[in-house]
Amino acid sequence: MKQYYVYLMASFQQVLYVGVTNNLERRIYEHKTKMHPQSFTARYNIDRLVYCESFSDIKDALAREKQIKSWRRSKKIALIEETNPRWKDISLDWE
Repeated sequence: MKQYYVYLMASFQQVLYVGVTNNLERRIYEHKTKMHPQSFTARYNIDRLVYCESFSDIKDALAREKQIKSWRRSKKIALIEETNPRWKDISLDWE
């Protein structure tokens, strides 16, 4: 079964990025290595995965991404801090 992920990344200065992907490890690797040098995440050095959710339906994932993107910054921060109060890079736990 295919999985889709909505994720939030942050820079050291807490600049936020919300994205959706079907391959979270590959996508985070692309962000961390600045594979797309002109991208928002490369420009603002956004390289820490601080939150993610998984979905089995792409429509649900896209709807959730759109919902989170529409939120005020304070609500996005509250979402992150619910599960990750220290803003730890959760991708560092991957083997």
